[in-house]
Formats: sequence, structure tokens, C-alpha cells
Amino acid sequence: MRFAIILLVILAVVCSLGSFITQGQTYSWYASRYSERTAALIIALHLDDAFHSWWFILISSFLCLNLFACNLFRIRTLVKRPIGYWGAWICHLGVLLLILGYGLGQMTYKEYTVYGVPGDMMAVADASLAISIDDFRITYNDDGSVEQYTTDITAYNLSVSDGRSRSASVSVNNPADIYGFRVYQNSTGWAARVRIQKDGEDLQEKVVCAGDILPVSDKPDLVILFNAYYPDVNGYLYSVYYQGNILGMNILLPKDVLTIDEYTVTFSEPQTYTLLQIKRDSFTPLAFAGGLLVLTGLFLAFYMKPKEKNNASD
Repeated sequence: MRFAIILLVILAVVCSLGSFITQGQTYSWYASRYSERTAALIIALHLDDAFHSWWFILISSFLCLNLFACNLFRIRTLVKRPIGYWGAWICHLGVLLLILGYGLGQMTYKEYTVYGVPGDMMAVADASLAISIDDFRITYNDDGSVEQYTTDITAYNLSVSDGRSRSASVSVNNPADIYGFRVYQNSTGWAARVRIQKDGEDLQEKVVCAGDILPVSDKPDLVILFNAYYPDVNGYLYSVYYQGNILGMNILLPKDVLTIDEYTVTFSEPQTYTLLQIKRDSFTPLAFAGGLLVLTGLFLAFYMKPKEKNNASD
């Protein structure tokens, strides 16, 4: 127990450090925020990714071994005792499963982001999964505030050859479980149809989400960036880049035309896009089982353990 307490204190300290130090940044970012010496120390001690560092995993492993050993040594004294005496043992087992579930989950955790408008089909990186956005709806309350965002999707399992698919609706606080992945409704934004003509002839046309770029098909060094849409003025904020250098930025109204040499660019059909987060954590059930065991152990320890009888003498 003393060793377990020492490990828990160490874990509490490193978790505090991981909470105070912004995770996942570069050396230059830490140097600009603190100092070069502090930045070097953060990188050397892996405090930039504390919860995945080798020493955090080592400390957690020692704690798991300690809990396992405690349970293993105590089980002989509990075999013939009433169920109420098993509370602490079951609670320790639950904590062990919680740590294992969280640790293994963090090591194998996968997260992806996809976004688009109805009709778009997107492959999900290396997940053997494709998502088709069938519909996206925003419902409003009577006072005009947003009530809910809902996306209807069809998911295709690319790991099988029979074109297997499943349909689902995803809304805020109502994720969908598909093929071992959990799909969340995350956010939304504006998209617009961008039309590019060359010498008066249609060259390309595509619905582009805010923040995305559209390279000109026959001149890829020339890039159109759709920055934002302002519904109050029905205006489209754009930027134009050539070979990585900005040529200009302005707001284009529906009747306006952007002219770049022999090319003309127009924006139209503003619409909202949906952004979905896709997560996969194969060890969530293990952590959930650990949590249930902890609650069961606490209940047994506090409510089912027989009261000790005090021997009184006259």
C-alpha cells in the first residue's frame, strides 16, 4: 500500500504538469512562451506529450502490477468470508481495469474529421471507411436560436468487397455507432459554389467549404481560397494566391466577378456544411467495466460489510 500511495502521488504530480503545460506543441512554440532552456527541458522530459511518454506508461504499469499483486495476495483471506468483505478487493480490481482500459485505449485510439455538404462522399483516412453525407438539417426554436444540428449519413465498410453499408442520423449529443466507430456531430460552417471560367468558357465548378482552397485546374499554381461568407451582406471573402504568394483579398458580392488575367471567378449558392468527428477506442468497454466494478466495490464496502462486534467486559 505504501508503494501504491507513492505511485499515486507521482502520477498526481505529472498529471498536474501535463495539465499546466500545453500539450503537442513544437520546441519553437515552447521557447517563445517560456525560454529556450525550459523548452529544451520540456522536450527532453517528454512533457509536451506527458500522457503518452515512456515514463508515464512505466509508472502506470507499476501501479497496475501493484494493484494486481495486492489483489492476488489478499484473495486467499477472502475466499471464505462474506461478500461484504470483498468490497475493497473488487474496488481495486475495478481501478486496475480502469487504468488498463484508459491506457490501452490511448495507445490505440484513432480520431478522424470529415466535413462536406449533402452529396459529398469522403474516405476516412486509413480507417477502411467511407462516409456519404445524405442530408444536413438545422432546426430552430421559436425564439430563433438553434435547437439541433442533424446529419444523415451512409457509412460504407471498405474492408469487405460486398459494398456493405449502414445508414444513421447523427446529432449533437447523439452520436452513432457504425462498424466499431463512433460518429459525432461536431460543428458547421458556410460553403459556396465556386465557378471558374477561362476566356468565357466554363473550366471548373465545385462546392467549396470555408477555409478550403481550389487550385485552378489548368494552372495549379493559381489558387482560390474561400475564407468566409457573410449572410448579412451576402458577401464572400476570398483570397487569391499564385506560387504561394498572395495576390489579393476582398469581399465579392453575388453580382461581382473576380477577374485574374484570362480567368473569371464567381461565388454563388451559399449553404451550410457539416463537420463530423469519427473516433475509435476499442478498450472503452474495459474502462466501463472497471467503473462498474469500482461502484460495486464501494457499495459492498460501505453497505454490505458486516459490523465488527465489540467485546465489552464488566
